[in-house]
Amino acid sequence: MAIVNVTDQTFATETSQGVVLVDFWAPWCGPCKMIAPVLEELDGEMGDKVKIAKLDVDDNQETAGKFGVMSIPTLLVLKDGEVVDQVVGFQPKEQLATLLNKHV
Repeated sequence: MAIVNVTDQTFATETSQGVVLVDFWAPWCGPCKMIAPVLEELDGEMGDKVKIAKLDVDDNQETAGKFGVMSIPTLLVLKDGEVVDQVVGFQPKEQLATLLNKHV
């Protein structure tokens, strides 16, 4: 499954079913750029079990505010629309895989 870009308008629909990892990011954020290839690798390995979504906080401030995102990258794990886990900052792929495997 490919990584999807979500917006304030599509967030609820895209995260309502299954396990979804949402990357709150911005184009100017260095650590966000570092984590992008990690998320691509994870998507290749776990895409059948986990949906990965990216939300640009500059363009979608309503959703970022709703979840209290203060630092980016913030990664939220949602299961059937409910937040079940959260990490802030760059994370190695192995750590993210372990995090996601707790919820699939």
